[in-house]
Amino acid sequence: MRARQTLREAFSTYKRMSREYTDVDDREDDSADVQDNVGKETTNPSWRLSLPHVVTATISSFLFGYHLGLVNEPLESIAMDLGFSGNSLAEGLVVSTCLGGAFVGSLLSGMIADGVGRRRAFQLSALPMIIGAFVSARTTSLEGMLLGRLLVGTGMGVGPSVASLYVTEVSPSFIRGTYGSFIQIATCLGLMSSLFIGVPVKGIVGWWRVCFWVSAIPAAILALGMEFCAESPHWLHKRGRSAEAEAEFEKLLGGLHVKSAMAELSKSDRGDEPDTVKFSELLSGRHCKVVFIGSILYALQQLSGINAVFYFSSTVLKSAGVPSDKGNICVGLVNLSGSVIAMILMDKLGRKLLLLGSFFGMAVAMGIQASAASFRAAGAGAYLSVGGMLLFVLMFALGAGPVPGLLLPEILPNRLRAKAMSVCLAVHWAVNFFIGLLFLRLLEQLGPQVLYSIFATFCLTGVVFVKKNVVETKGKSLQEIEIALLPPGDSSTCGNIILHECISDRSAGGCSTAQM
Repeated sequence: MRARQTLREAFSTYKRMSREYTDVDDREDDSADVQDNVGKETTNPSWRLSLPHVVTATISSFLFGYHLGLVNEPLESIAMDLGFSGNSLAEGLVVSTCLGGAFVGSLLSGMIADGVGRRRAFQLSALPMIIGAFVSARTTSLEGMLLGRLLVGTGMGVGPSVASLYVTEVSPSFIRGTYGSFIQIATCLGLMSSLFIGVPVKGIVGWWRVCFWVSAIPAAILALGMEFCAESPHWLHKRGRSAEAEAEFEKLLGGLHVKSAMAELSKSDRGDEPDTVKFSELLSGRHCKVVFIGSILYALQQLSGINAVFYFSSTVLKSAGVPSDKGNICVGLVNLSGSVIAMILMDKLGRKLLLLGSFFGMAVAMGIQASAASFRAAGAGAYLSVGGMLLFVLMFALGAGPVPGLLLPEILPNRLRAKAMSVCLAVHWAVNFFIGLLFLRLLEQLGPQVLYSIFATFCLTGVVFVKKNVVETKGKSLQEIEIALLPPGDSSTCGNIILHECISDRSAGGCSTAQM
């Protein structure tokens, strides 16, 4: 009996020692693998790989800015040639019909981007902009102009939404804020181009038609350039085309970062959710708070009065006694300068701080504008008015302009990102439409002092709203942001993700018993 017990104890000791040695070997192998992976992934992917794709996508933002400012300078000439000069409602319709088309386009943008992919959505947005430019350039009536502007607006509604999605999804996280600012910079360049091209409109009869013809060129470049760009790996992965997603990641990030990028995509997979997203889910489902935040941000962006400045800066400058061509060029340069500064600061200071400072600075600038309206002396009032306008444009370009288009695709889950963006941008265009339609009438009836004070109030409301509702996203991957913002109903899913990560990182010692 004693010999048998001794033999049993010796065998148990042998099995325990063998198990310990095996565990040590496994841990050493795992540690080596982890160190190898860390060595590969601590370096960020090259930004040069994704840059051409981002630049091509932002041509749609250039077109957005161009058509936004296209009728600013030529509006009087268009009205005289087409026979509605002096009719403020008709002039407002020429501006706002484009925005009405953009509202329709933005509602369709989510279904288009999810249905045919981001690349094809860009190409489809370019088509009505080309046709609309031709219609507007050849028209001899107000009705023809409104039809052309409606077609252009439809393409404008699709383009910015898809640009925000695409740039966010193809950009490496460490430079996503900078690339997101490219959208605003391209918009500024489009605005400036329309202002420069519109300068000869008063000296050359029919020059406004040339302004419309020119816009077809970048639209054609966008449609052609997208043939050579990568498709969004997020969209491909969502469609179950993982092999293609890996190939596109290799184009955008380089071969060393493909596995880690695909692993990040897998984190946000939740098999219990259907592939299709209903609009009712966006308005009343578990993600409705994020959609609400995005919609309010875009509404406040427009209610600040920024597009009233862009659409009618010539009229405001003329009333202040400033030559409109010089004033508009200054507006464009200030807008571009602010956008470049935002590009530099976006990944350093973060989205939330830029938004807070931007809305507050815009409120101060609108206060200056309201004060300028109370001056009877033309000289002092004119200088103060122009100074307030330029300060307002600068502060807008620093945050309220570029941040919402970058922030919303970051905080929206991959499954509903496209359709949620379409809802938020539909709110943007609806408010934009009424601002463009009613600004001149409100300016006549309320006066500049009251109207600018209302705009300043909305800017201050933006400060309060951002402080309470906006989260910081700089430097985080889209999947990290999505997991952090999971609603309470997804706590079990989040727990499964944490459990999976803990099991994967066991050898690195990154998981505690509390997390399990």
